[in-house]
Amino acid sequence: MTLSADISDFSRRDFTFGGKTKPVLMIGDRGPAVIVIHEVYGFTPPLARFCRWIADAGMRAYAPILLGTPDATNPEIIKRSRLLHLCVSREFTLFSANKSSPIVDWLKPLARELHKDCGGTGVGVIGMCLTGGFALSMAVDPVVMAPVLSQPGMPVSKPAGLDISRADLACVKQRTINDGLEIRGYRFDGDPLSKPEKFATLRTEFGRAFTGVELPDDCANPQSPLMRAGKPPHSVFTSDLIDGPNEPTRQAADEVIAFFQTRLAA
Repeated sequence: MTLSADISDFSRRDFTFGGKTKPVLMIGDRGPAVIVIHEVYGFTPPLARFCRWIADAGMRAYAPILLGTPDATNPEIIKRSRLLHLCVSREFTLFSANKSSPIVDWLKPLARELHKDCGGTGVGVIGMCLTGGFALSMAVDPVVMAPVLSQPGMPVSKPAGLDISRADLACVKQRTINDGLEIRGYRFDGDPLSKPEKFATLRTEFGRAFTGVELPDDCANPQSPLMRAGKPPHSVFTSDLIDGPNEPTRQAADEVIAFFQTRLAA
């Protein structure tokens, strides 16, 4: 089934911090805030669907637009121009381990602003692929109470590496002890970008505070762009998800939403 690019049920606000202004798409009129950070493609119809599920569960979903246009017309392909932009951008750390992407310094005050607006115990964050590790770096801020890493792929040249500075990593580890912070991660078994070594590192660093879910490739959507191209699945909660009863990917989405509900309830 092809999802519509119509997002007339979303609204938009612009958020400025440190001289940088970016649009944020949002849906939901009650409950705590969940920040949904898009993949390298930008905001897409499958991402809009995931945001709607969060809103249906009694929370407010906020999707900052870091790449692409602030609508759902962004194609699920990686253009050469996008790769060149990322390589020269000062906002994203693609290749270096033990270094947080500078864009996180814009996302953390966004989380604080949304917590002030929406209440609850804090804010949930999910990052995906390029942005998967952002949820972990943002968790240095005490308002982030439910970080989820979906198919985290950075740094691309270091499968076991984490795109978070050593100081930030130590801070998040201390939060798992002091605040009972829990971290969740999701990936497909055969994903060549988000490899098992990364989850092994997360388990080593966080122990029982990290729950890593690794889904078999054969439960992915066979009609997704990657699967139709004969490539392994990658996007757990967007294009490779099958929206149907008893489907492991939809069950994983429900699990994440329940995690947000539990951790953010006042």
